[in-house]
Amino acid sequence: MRIFDSKGDGFKGFLKKRRLKQTGFTDKIQQELKAVRLDILDKGDEALSFYTEKFDKIKLSPPDFLVTNNESNRALNSVNKEERTIIEKTIERVYDYHSKQRLQTWLNCDDSIITGQLISPLNRVGVYVPGGKASYPSSVIMNAIPAKAAGVKEIIMVTPPTEKLNDYVIAAAVLCGIKKIYRVGGPQAIFALAYGTNTIPQVDKIVGPGNIYVATAKRMVYGDVDIDMIAGPSEIAIICDEFADPKLVAIDMMSQAEHDEMAVSTLISSSAELIGEVKHILPGLIKKEDRKDIIEKSINSNASLVLTGGIDESIELANELAPEHLELYIKDPFEKLFLIKNAGAIFLGGNTPEAIGDYVAGPSHVLPTGGTARFFSPLDTVSFLKRTSVISSSPDFLSKSAGDVKFFSDIEGLSAHGESVSFRVKKTKNNKN
Repeated sequence: MRIFDSKGDGFKGFLKKRRLKQTGFTDKIQQELKAVRLDILDKGDEALSFYTEKFDKIKLSPPDFLVTNNESNRALNSVNKEERTIIEKTIERVYDYHSKQRLQTWLNCDDSIITGQLISPLNRVGVYVPGGKASYPSSVIMNAIPAKAAGVKEIIMVTPPTEKLNDYVIAAAVLCGIKKIYRVGGPQAIFALAYGTNTIPQVDKIVGPGNIYVATAKRMVYGDVDIDMIAGPSEIAIICDEFADPKLVAIDMMSQAEHDEMAVSTLISSSAELIGEVKHILPGLIKKEDRKDIIEKSINSNASLVLTGGIDESIELANELAPEHLELYIKDPFEKLFLIKNAGAIFLGGNTPEAIGDYVAGPSHVLPTGGTARFFSPLDTVSFLKRTSVISSSPDFLSKSAGDVKFFSDIEGLSAHGESVSFRVKKTKNNKN
């Protein structure tokens, strides 16, 4: 963990080095995964079984991929009444938020031409839910419910196989209305969703977090199917003033660092005293955490404390970073809210830790990372909607536009474009005569 001055070049150099390292690692993995993709395309379920045994060390035949109704019901029944209420309440809140984002089909008649936009949901979506170092029922909710709010016809889920699948993950899937759950994971699962096998249906879009291999596989299939985004390591930036509680700031940094060793935590403040206190207390707090080894590696490798000349400079730096999560932990956060231009999600005030957004606030916690909040938006209802243009011309508009169409078709050397209009105009005139 290092302290930087925003006016120096050290912090920007640190960022550049970190991002180049991630990019180089991704390129190497992409080369490794080319053979996996080709095998899934060529051999389907046979390859899926092979790579499941190779990567997950579990032998499964294709009939074993699908989680049975009995298994799903057992998982749901294992969740006690209080736990089920929490999951259902969260699902309801997330659905309520995303239902407000629905778009409507519209048509407009202007100057003898009807134009509009047809809104329709995707047909089938695949949700990837990771296993490994942690299981995330919240990821099921945050990926599946926006799709459900959009009206997606079928949502299927894949999750890495283990000796016993996580009951909370399966229960959350059932409560979200997911009918098909497959015990396959890793990059092979992404390729199966993208191209389909005899067992796994092809989807229109793949969403959900995963490790660097899963993220790289999603990058590789983008264009054959849609994906939520190219996600990198999870990250948080915290803008603080002198009124912030240094212990709470340190805890919020740890809450991000505990995701994995590559997670990124950045504190931005004009208070040298606050930065010094956070740096001093972090090591002691880390020792008390269950995932202290992961947190320590993440903080030591990727955390940074940046001293700025004031709150406006802190915000300017945050906009350059475009972080996944941005906490605005200052005295009057709403006063500065609209100065924030680039962030996946903004958490306002000392009572709004990032964990509120991860679990219960309502907006999906699937957010752009690695500076892509400059041009990407969070996963939401609109992410699962297609917008199709609608055009209907009257004979009058066709006639009035013939000259304009001819102008463009002539200068672009596409004569048939112009003729497709002029011939219709002539035909209409001839019919009138």
